[in-house]
Amino acid sequence: MIEHDRLYIGGELVAPAGAGTIDVINPFTEEVAGRVPEATEEDVDKAVAAARHAFDHTDWSQRPVVERAEILSRASALIQARMDELTQLISTEMGSPSAWGMFGQVLAPSMILDYYAGLGADYAVEETRAGMFGPVVVRKEAMGVVGAIIPWNVPLFEAVMKVGPAVVAGCTVVLKPAPETPLDAYVFAGIMEEAGLPKGVLSVLPAGREVGEYLVTHPLVDKVTFTGSTAAGMKIGAACGALLRPCTLELGGKSAAIILDDADVATVVPQLMDAGVMNNGQACVAQTRILASREKYAEVLDAVTEAVAALVVGDPLDPATQIGPLVAQRQRERVLGLIDQGKNEGARVTTGGGRPDFDKGWFVDPTVFGDVDNKMTIAQEEIFGPVLSVIPYVDEADAVAIANDSPYGLSGSVWSGDAAHATELAKQVRTGTITVNHFGMAFGAPFGGYKNSGLGRELGPEGVDAFMEKKALSLDPAAG
Repeated sequence: MIEHDRLYIGGELVAPAGAGTIDVINPFTEEVAGRVPEATEEDVDKAVAAARHAFDHTDWSQRPVVERAEILSRASALIQARMDELTQLISTEMGSPSAWGMFGQVLAPSMILDYYAGLGADYAVEETRAGMFGPVVVRKEAMGVVGAIIPWNVPLFEAVMKVGPAVVAGCTVVLKPAPETPLDAYVFAGIMEEAGLPKGVLSVLPAGREVGEYLVTHPLVDKVTFTGSTAAGMKIGAACGALLRPCTLELGGKSAAIILDDADVATVVPQLMDAGVMNNGQACVAQTRILASREKYAEVLDAVTEAVAALVVGDPLDPATQIGPLVAQRQRERVLGLIDQGKNEGARVTTGGGRPDFDKGWFVDPTVFGDVDNKMTIAQEEIFGPVLSVIPYVDEADAVAIANDSPYGLSGSVWSGDAAHATELAKQVRTGTITVNHFGMAFGAPFGGYKNSGLGRELGPEGVDAFMEKKALSLDPAAG
């Protein structure tokens, strides 16, 4: 078992203010795998004070961008050097299949750091424009102290999504990992320190919702960035609105994969397995609504059902496993409840629909629903488990309408033998990211959602801009 008795505050391991602890439960064995201190409001005060001092009284935010970016390059190499360790650690924390986690949980974060390290080489913080009376210098200046709250599903990925661009911008960060997955955050803090991050720039505070709320509203925090549920995001957005505090919110999704009639179903469906049930279905970008025309509906439903039924369920540390346990018992019960609701509302289970026969582990059978109407709960609510709904459409206009008939707008995909036509159709889907004939994230492009999927954008240059204030400096007209 991994135990920590200190909190990482301001670049130092310090005794926590309180006596509370958080047990990390392995969702496969249902046994305690780790224990960390539970941060208190007093610990938040200390961490924010350290971040405030590092921002206000050191040269951190004034250093050349390229110098800060070099830290990220070194951190990326250190993550890759510990890839096996981190993959197994995250799988133990939250059940992610290690075969997928090697890329999705560990390599992808290092790739994000590499992107931001490269961006820092030519990221411009000043631009001169023509003004009414003379030149105007438009400056980007670091916002200051950032309160960053991340979820449990891809914890290292989310930490990097927030800390990486904040470092490029010159901000300081107080990071609150989810109580389910604090162990990898300690490793990440150590890696950033080894990479040369100055003291005070990063603190890590494992804690629950109440301490997170305190961090969000702390008077010395300048910016909040949050990834998690839409319900929690709405509360954070309201709190930040009351304080006129900028926030970035990356929230839920219920994304649609539109399969056009000229698509090769045998080629598309295997890719939809990764897109739909990756990370045990615990992914905000998961393509969980699969749209097929009435003419091809039976073929698509049969192919999806066969592929999902063949998925290997088991120990997340076994390289052969494709579906591991869900993160917690409460999550399993929630997913099973939504599966029951789908049955009660008239959808037809074509595979799965229950729990596999394991002695331990918070497993749910990979499940496919047919005969799904888009108005059903399983088509409207984010399930966050290995559950796919196959929905029929009449024509392409109807497919777009169904894709857009959602409170969310985070991701999506269009599959077709005619890439140009699919691209034009993709432009009609109201979602923050969408792919044609593949699925993945582009780290150099903005990531975020429409509607209830959030506010603001991460990744790309936009990810750094989200941590920057913009200042217009009008120069003396007589200065020539």
